[in-house]
Amino acid sequence: MSELRQVFDDLVRVETALWNAVDTRLREDCGLPLGRYESMTVIDRRESCRVNDIAADLIITVGAVSKLVDRIAAAGHCVRRRDPADARSSIIELTDTGRALLAHAHNVVETELAARVDEVIPRRALTDLASTLGILRRRRG
Repeated sequence: MSELRQVFDDLVRVETALWNAVDTRLREDCGLPLGRYESMTVIDRRESCRVNDIAADLIITVGAVSKLVDRIAAAGHCVRRRDPADARSSIIELTDTGRALLAHAHNVVETELAARVDEVIPRRALTDLASTLGILRRRRG
């Protein structure tokens, strides 16, 4: 197996294992699936967040995001407001309940990642990995 293929296999397997571990903790501690957490994080960090913004940030389809936002709204964690600049679009905002849940969820995610990554990889290697993955992510197009 080539080195590139090994890197690909390892990245995919590690991502899957991390996703599953964090998802399990979020569901247990917050009743929040990781996909919804990820979407809520995008909503929280944007001034005016639209479905297209979430799709672009998470690299998933607009249809998938629309369904995620519907579920987050049904749970009372976000609302859609008409975009004053574009009547065809909505601005998505977290509710106070959604912001409180997200703050708790951030702590759960940080704790799980610390146990699974930070305690295993030396700080310098983690910094190098973050830099390398950032380069790869920016080249996604």
